[in-house]
Amino acid sequence: MIVDNALYRNGERVDLGLETHDLAGVRAKATEPRDFVWVGLHDPSSEELEAVADLYDLHELAVEDAINAHQRPKVDDYGDFLFIVLKTLWYVDEQDAVETGEISLFVGHKFVITVRGGSGGALSDARHRLEGKSSVLKHGPSAVVYAVCDQVVDRYEEVAGSLQEDVDEVEESVFSTERTNDSARIYILKRELAEMRRAVHPLRDPMNTFADGAVQGIHSDAGPYFRDVADHLARVTETIETLDTLLSAAFEAHTAQISIQQNDDMRRISAAVGLVAAPTLVGSIYGMNFDHMPELHWLYGYPMALGLMALSSLVVFVISKRAGWL
Repeated sequence: MIVDNALYRNGERVDLGLETHDLAGVRAKATEPRDFVWVGLHDPSSEELEAVADLYDLHELAVEDAINAHQRPKVDDYGDFLFIVLKTLWYVDEQDAVETGEISLFVGHKFVITVRGGSGGALSDARHRLEGKSSVLKHGPSAVVYAVCDQVVDRYEEVAGSLQEDVDEVEESVFSTERTNDSARIYILKRELAEMRRAVHPLRDPMNTFADGAVQGIHSDAGPYFRDVADHLARVTETIETLDTLLSAAFEAHTAQISIQQNDDMRRISAAVGLVAAPTLVGSIYGMNFDHMPELHWLYGYPMALGLMALSSLVVFVISKRAGWL
């Protein structure tokens, strides 16, 4: 559906008194040199998007990408407009899951069209913040691109912070004295980091290019704003790589802990077997039916055999205890 459709002039929103769905009416009012229209759509139908495409003369391939979604983050130059794809992220802590959405932007002369897919990444906050900064909004469509990118990257930082907390929990669990099974959670977190990396990494070059003012359609005066977004993006990238390294180290430590625990178990089992095997050996010897055996017919032979069994078990117990096996 069409969420918003507004005309901006000299850094201010113009109240035209028109319906949101009156696309052509709002478009026709953009008569001043620095006027531009921002059309916001959320999960539009193909008919709605095609109507917008016909009015703003958008290329069919870009429209197809916006409809189908699930695109890789990218910036395509179609000559008359830029087509930008961003991945939105949010974190579901109960499931250790990074959920993804998508925002497509068509940025042309005197217009910006944002197409949002998924439940996350609502742009109403970005629009309101931008409308409160007329000095930024004066940069025209470039200001909208900045506002959207800034909000998306801010969400990346929030997701990275949530992942940091979960990685800290995993490290604490791995190095605790209790027996834990952290391998499954480590795998899930590494998979979610990979999902986040697919959203973040492709944006680094476009943001740096926007910051340098090297892209036609992005105002060079907006470079410092995109430079700030690029810095935040670099920080998120570093966090992702650090967390991935920490999880790899935690998995190796967890595997080592399992090996150590198994060795401890084997030592305990060996000690327990020794406690039983030693007296069993004595009993088996004195249980053989031979006439000529030492002390076989001795009055105290039976108590001696019992004492020998107890003594052998005691010796095994003392040796195992000193070795830390028990």
